[in-house]
Amino acid sequence: QVQLMESGGGSVQAGGSLRLSCAASGITFSSYCLGWFRQAPGKERERVARIYSGSTVYAGSVKGRFTITQDNAKNKLYLQMNGLKSEDTAVYYCAADRGQLCATAAREWDFWGQGTQVTVSS
Repeated sequence: QVQLMESGGGSVQAGGSLRLSCAASGITFSSYCLGWFRQAPGKERERVARIYSGSTVYAGSVKGRFTITQDNAKNKLYLQMNGLKSEDTAVYYCAADRGQLCATAAREWDFWGQGTQVTVSS
């Protein structure tokens, strides 16, 4: 049974930093495309960053501010978020794609965590 569990969300002032973690079980971490998505109220779920075989891709809105990394030995995925802005406020989800398509669309991803809230106040 695949399980993904996020942690590290919270409230921060604009310009601050947070580090999200995602603990995974039931999958061979290095064989999956892994990603972070976010969903703000009334908006669609959007991909923030993804990583596969060491290659990373970021949404334009977070490039240069967010960093996605993975620790295969610990089966953990991370998202370091610096320079946070009010528009980064959302529920953040980690996800895994066993087909390794690393698609932009959320519907293409196979496994999801329950989400963690990030609130940035200006």
